[in-house]
Amino acid sequence: MQFFSYPAQTDWPALQQRAAAQQAQDIDQRVQQIFEDVRQRGDAALLDYAQRFDGADLSGGLRVSLDELTAAAAQVPAELQAAIRQAYANILRFHEAQVPQPEQVETMPGVHCWRRAVPVQRVGLYIPGGTAPLFSTLLMLGVPARLAACPEVVLCTPPQRDGSVNPVILFTAQLLGITTIIKAGGAQAVAALTGGTASVPAVDKIFGPGNRYVTAAKQLATRYGVAIDMPAGPSEVLVIADASATPAFVAADLLSQAEHGPDSQVILLSDSMSILEATQAEVTRQLQELPRAEVAAQALQESRAILLRTPEEMLYFSNQYAPEHLILAVENPEQLAEGVTSAGSVFLGHLTPEAAGDYASGTNHTLPTNGYARNYSGVSLDSFLKKITFQRLSTEGLRNVGPVVELMAEAEGLRAHARAITLRLESLDGQ
Repeated sequence: MQFFSYPAQTDWPALQQRAAAQQAQDIDQRVQQIFEDVRQRGDAALLDYAQRFDGADLSGGLRVSLDELTAAAAQVPAELQAAIRQAYANILRFHEAQVPQPEQVETMPGVHCWRRAVPVQRVGLYIPGGTAPLFSTLLMLGVPARLAACPEVVLCTPPQRDGSVNPVILFTAQLLGITTIIKAGGAQAVAALTGGTASVPAVDKIFGPGNRYVTAAKQLATRYGVAIDMPAGPSEVLVIADASATPAFVAADLLSQAEHGPDSQVILLSDSMSILEATQAEVTRQLQELPRAEVAAQALQESRAILLRTPEEMLYFSNQYAPEHLILAVENPEQLAEGVTSAGSVFLGHLTPEAAGDYASGTNHTLPTNGYARNYSGVSLDSFLKKITFQRLSTEGLRNVGPVVELMAEAEGLRAHARAITLRLESLDGQ
């Protein structure tokens, strides 16, 4: 990790930059080519990309068969199945509390307005399945999708080299009742969900994290009228640690994000030099024990440990950075948390690792990255719902609100708007 001691605030913007990326323009051009290829060749393009990028021969077809889905459970250890079921229950319990309640308001006598939540009709869930098959993300997306009662849920995930899908992902899909599962990953999967192919239904909204190509593909999908959850890219965490923090805990939290991928980023802020030094030593020690040590080490090259003066200064830095995950490893986390204005999800205290939220505490781990926490929320039940407003005017209501509308419409020069009211009022006067 790079170390910085009491940097001037004028230097903070440079320290808050995310890890250097490949040229965005090059990525966008490649993704546009993939979109066009999938539009023109459909399933054939997806089969070619599976061979090229995943080394998989999908001559048996792009869709997971019911036999494959049913057989998956036998390949998942009972202990892991039980853990997934418990996580499912916790996530369901948290998201059930988000079910919207009926809203009806009489804004004036006889003027009744209300709002109703309806599910997004067709949703696509993208689940990475390469070196780290994220079945936990499937829980995070599948639970609210089912709770929202979305009529059509399509799952896309990359195939393994033998043409199969990771059995834990299939077991989780079966638990969620998802049966339309496509063996496709990367930007090509997003392209297929956007425009549809013979095997892949087109959807109205796409959810799920991915690499820079997937992120660029999701943003391109919006140009074709398909919504996305958020522009979520490489994972990141910012830890605020004071002298009460446990260096081993903090190091483990930093590494838990660094191991996601070489372009992940971790930031450590502290007002204690001894905590920074001890944590750096723990990172070095724990890194050697990780199966994904090489990946984490690459991420750490673009990560930073920064010595600041006060908790308030650290919080100010964090709010500017707007991290995906924010850990408050401090003595009084609740007090500091009151000042958080920009973060995807916040973890309070020394016994609350970010990993708990990643898997099983109940909150959603699909969160805004790259500073988008300044203006985006994480995925929730609301992400799978649309809110439609309704209204009905009685005779009394028309008489009450009508003159207000007439005056306002005339003032804007929109005579037809005013006439729509006037004709109705005249019809009432003639009764």
